[in-house]
Amino acid sequence: MKFLLSVGCCLLTEVTFAQPGIAEMQQAKQDLSRSFFSAFDCCMVLAVLFGLFGGLRIYHNWQMGKDHIDSAVAGWFFASFFMILAGPFLRALFGI
Repeated sequence: MKFLLSVGCCLLTEVTFAQPGIAEMQQAKQDLSRSFFSAFDCCMVLAVLFGLFGGLRIYHNWQMGKDHIDSAVAGWFFASFFMILAGPFLRALFGI
């Protein structure tokens, strides 16, 4: 009985001390989440800028009579679409 009690106490102390750095990891996650929201907002702002700038360039090329604007439309659209998807992807990747 004493043996089981002493083994139980040893296991209990090992469980409590077996996880060093939990507080530091939680602090790092909080720091990352604080700075990550600004990175997510940056992704959204870049997506809007890509969309607006791309739309203006395509409109200008169209008004100048350039016929081959299909690749430009696809390029600017997918650049904006990539930035829109980058924010949620990073949120899922970091678990924030």
